[in-house]
Amino acid sequence: MSIMQEEVATNLYFDRIFDTQAAKIGPGEYYYTDQDMLIVTVLGSCISACIRDPKAGIGGMNHFMLPQGATADLDSPISESMRYGNYAMEVLINQLMRNGAKRENLEAKIFGGGNVLRSFKTNVVGDRNAAFVKKYLQDEGIAITSEDLLDVFPRKVYYFPKTGKVMVKKIKQVNNYTLVKREEAYSSKLETNEVAGDIDLF
Repeated sequence: MSIMQEEVATNLYFDRIFDTQAAKIGPGEYYYTDQDMLIVTVLGSCISACIRDPKAGIGGMNHFMLPQGATADLDSPISESMRYGNYAMEVLINQLMRNGAKRENLEAKIFGGGNVLRSFKTNVVGDRNAAFVKKYLQDEGIAITSEDLLDVFPRKVYYFPKTGKVMVKKIKQVNNYTLVKREEAYSSKLETNEVAGDIDLF
């Protein structure tokens, strides 16, 4: 069985609309920066947490989904699905702290959890993802300053870590199933991979 890891996004480009450098992240990826740039992603059932330290001027975004399965219990710290969710969040938080952020200054904006993967019959994926990220941040004492969760529409999220500004566009007409297929493939991958291991928080 292979190991599931969060990966730093490598899709960097110049965004002509916002006239700035940008990083595009997909499922299982994250990106952080202390530069005045843009991080963008498209979410269906997945969640993105945009976390920053406004005093240190550094922030980042992740993009993750909880695995499905009978062990998916939000109140159980040893649940395999929660273990992956915790790992996905801790990777981003650790990278921010390694690069100058302080835990007590962190604030979060959270997005996603749309019910777009209608092929799943048990446990609405978006609901579980949204409940997890809210509980995680509450347990960690990280303030949620903004959120746009649930609904049935995919979202395109534009995040400017330097200022904390976020722009969200709900995609109400999807002409192809690229997003849904991408998230279904990602969900299947989560089912057959183990989490990379424990993460030590600062």
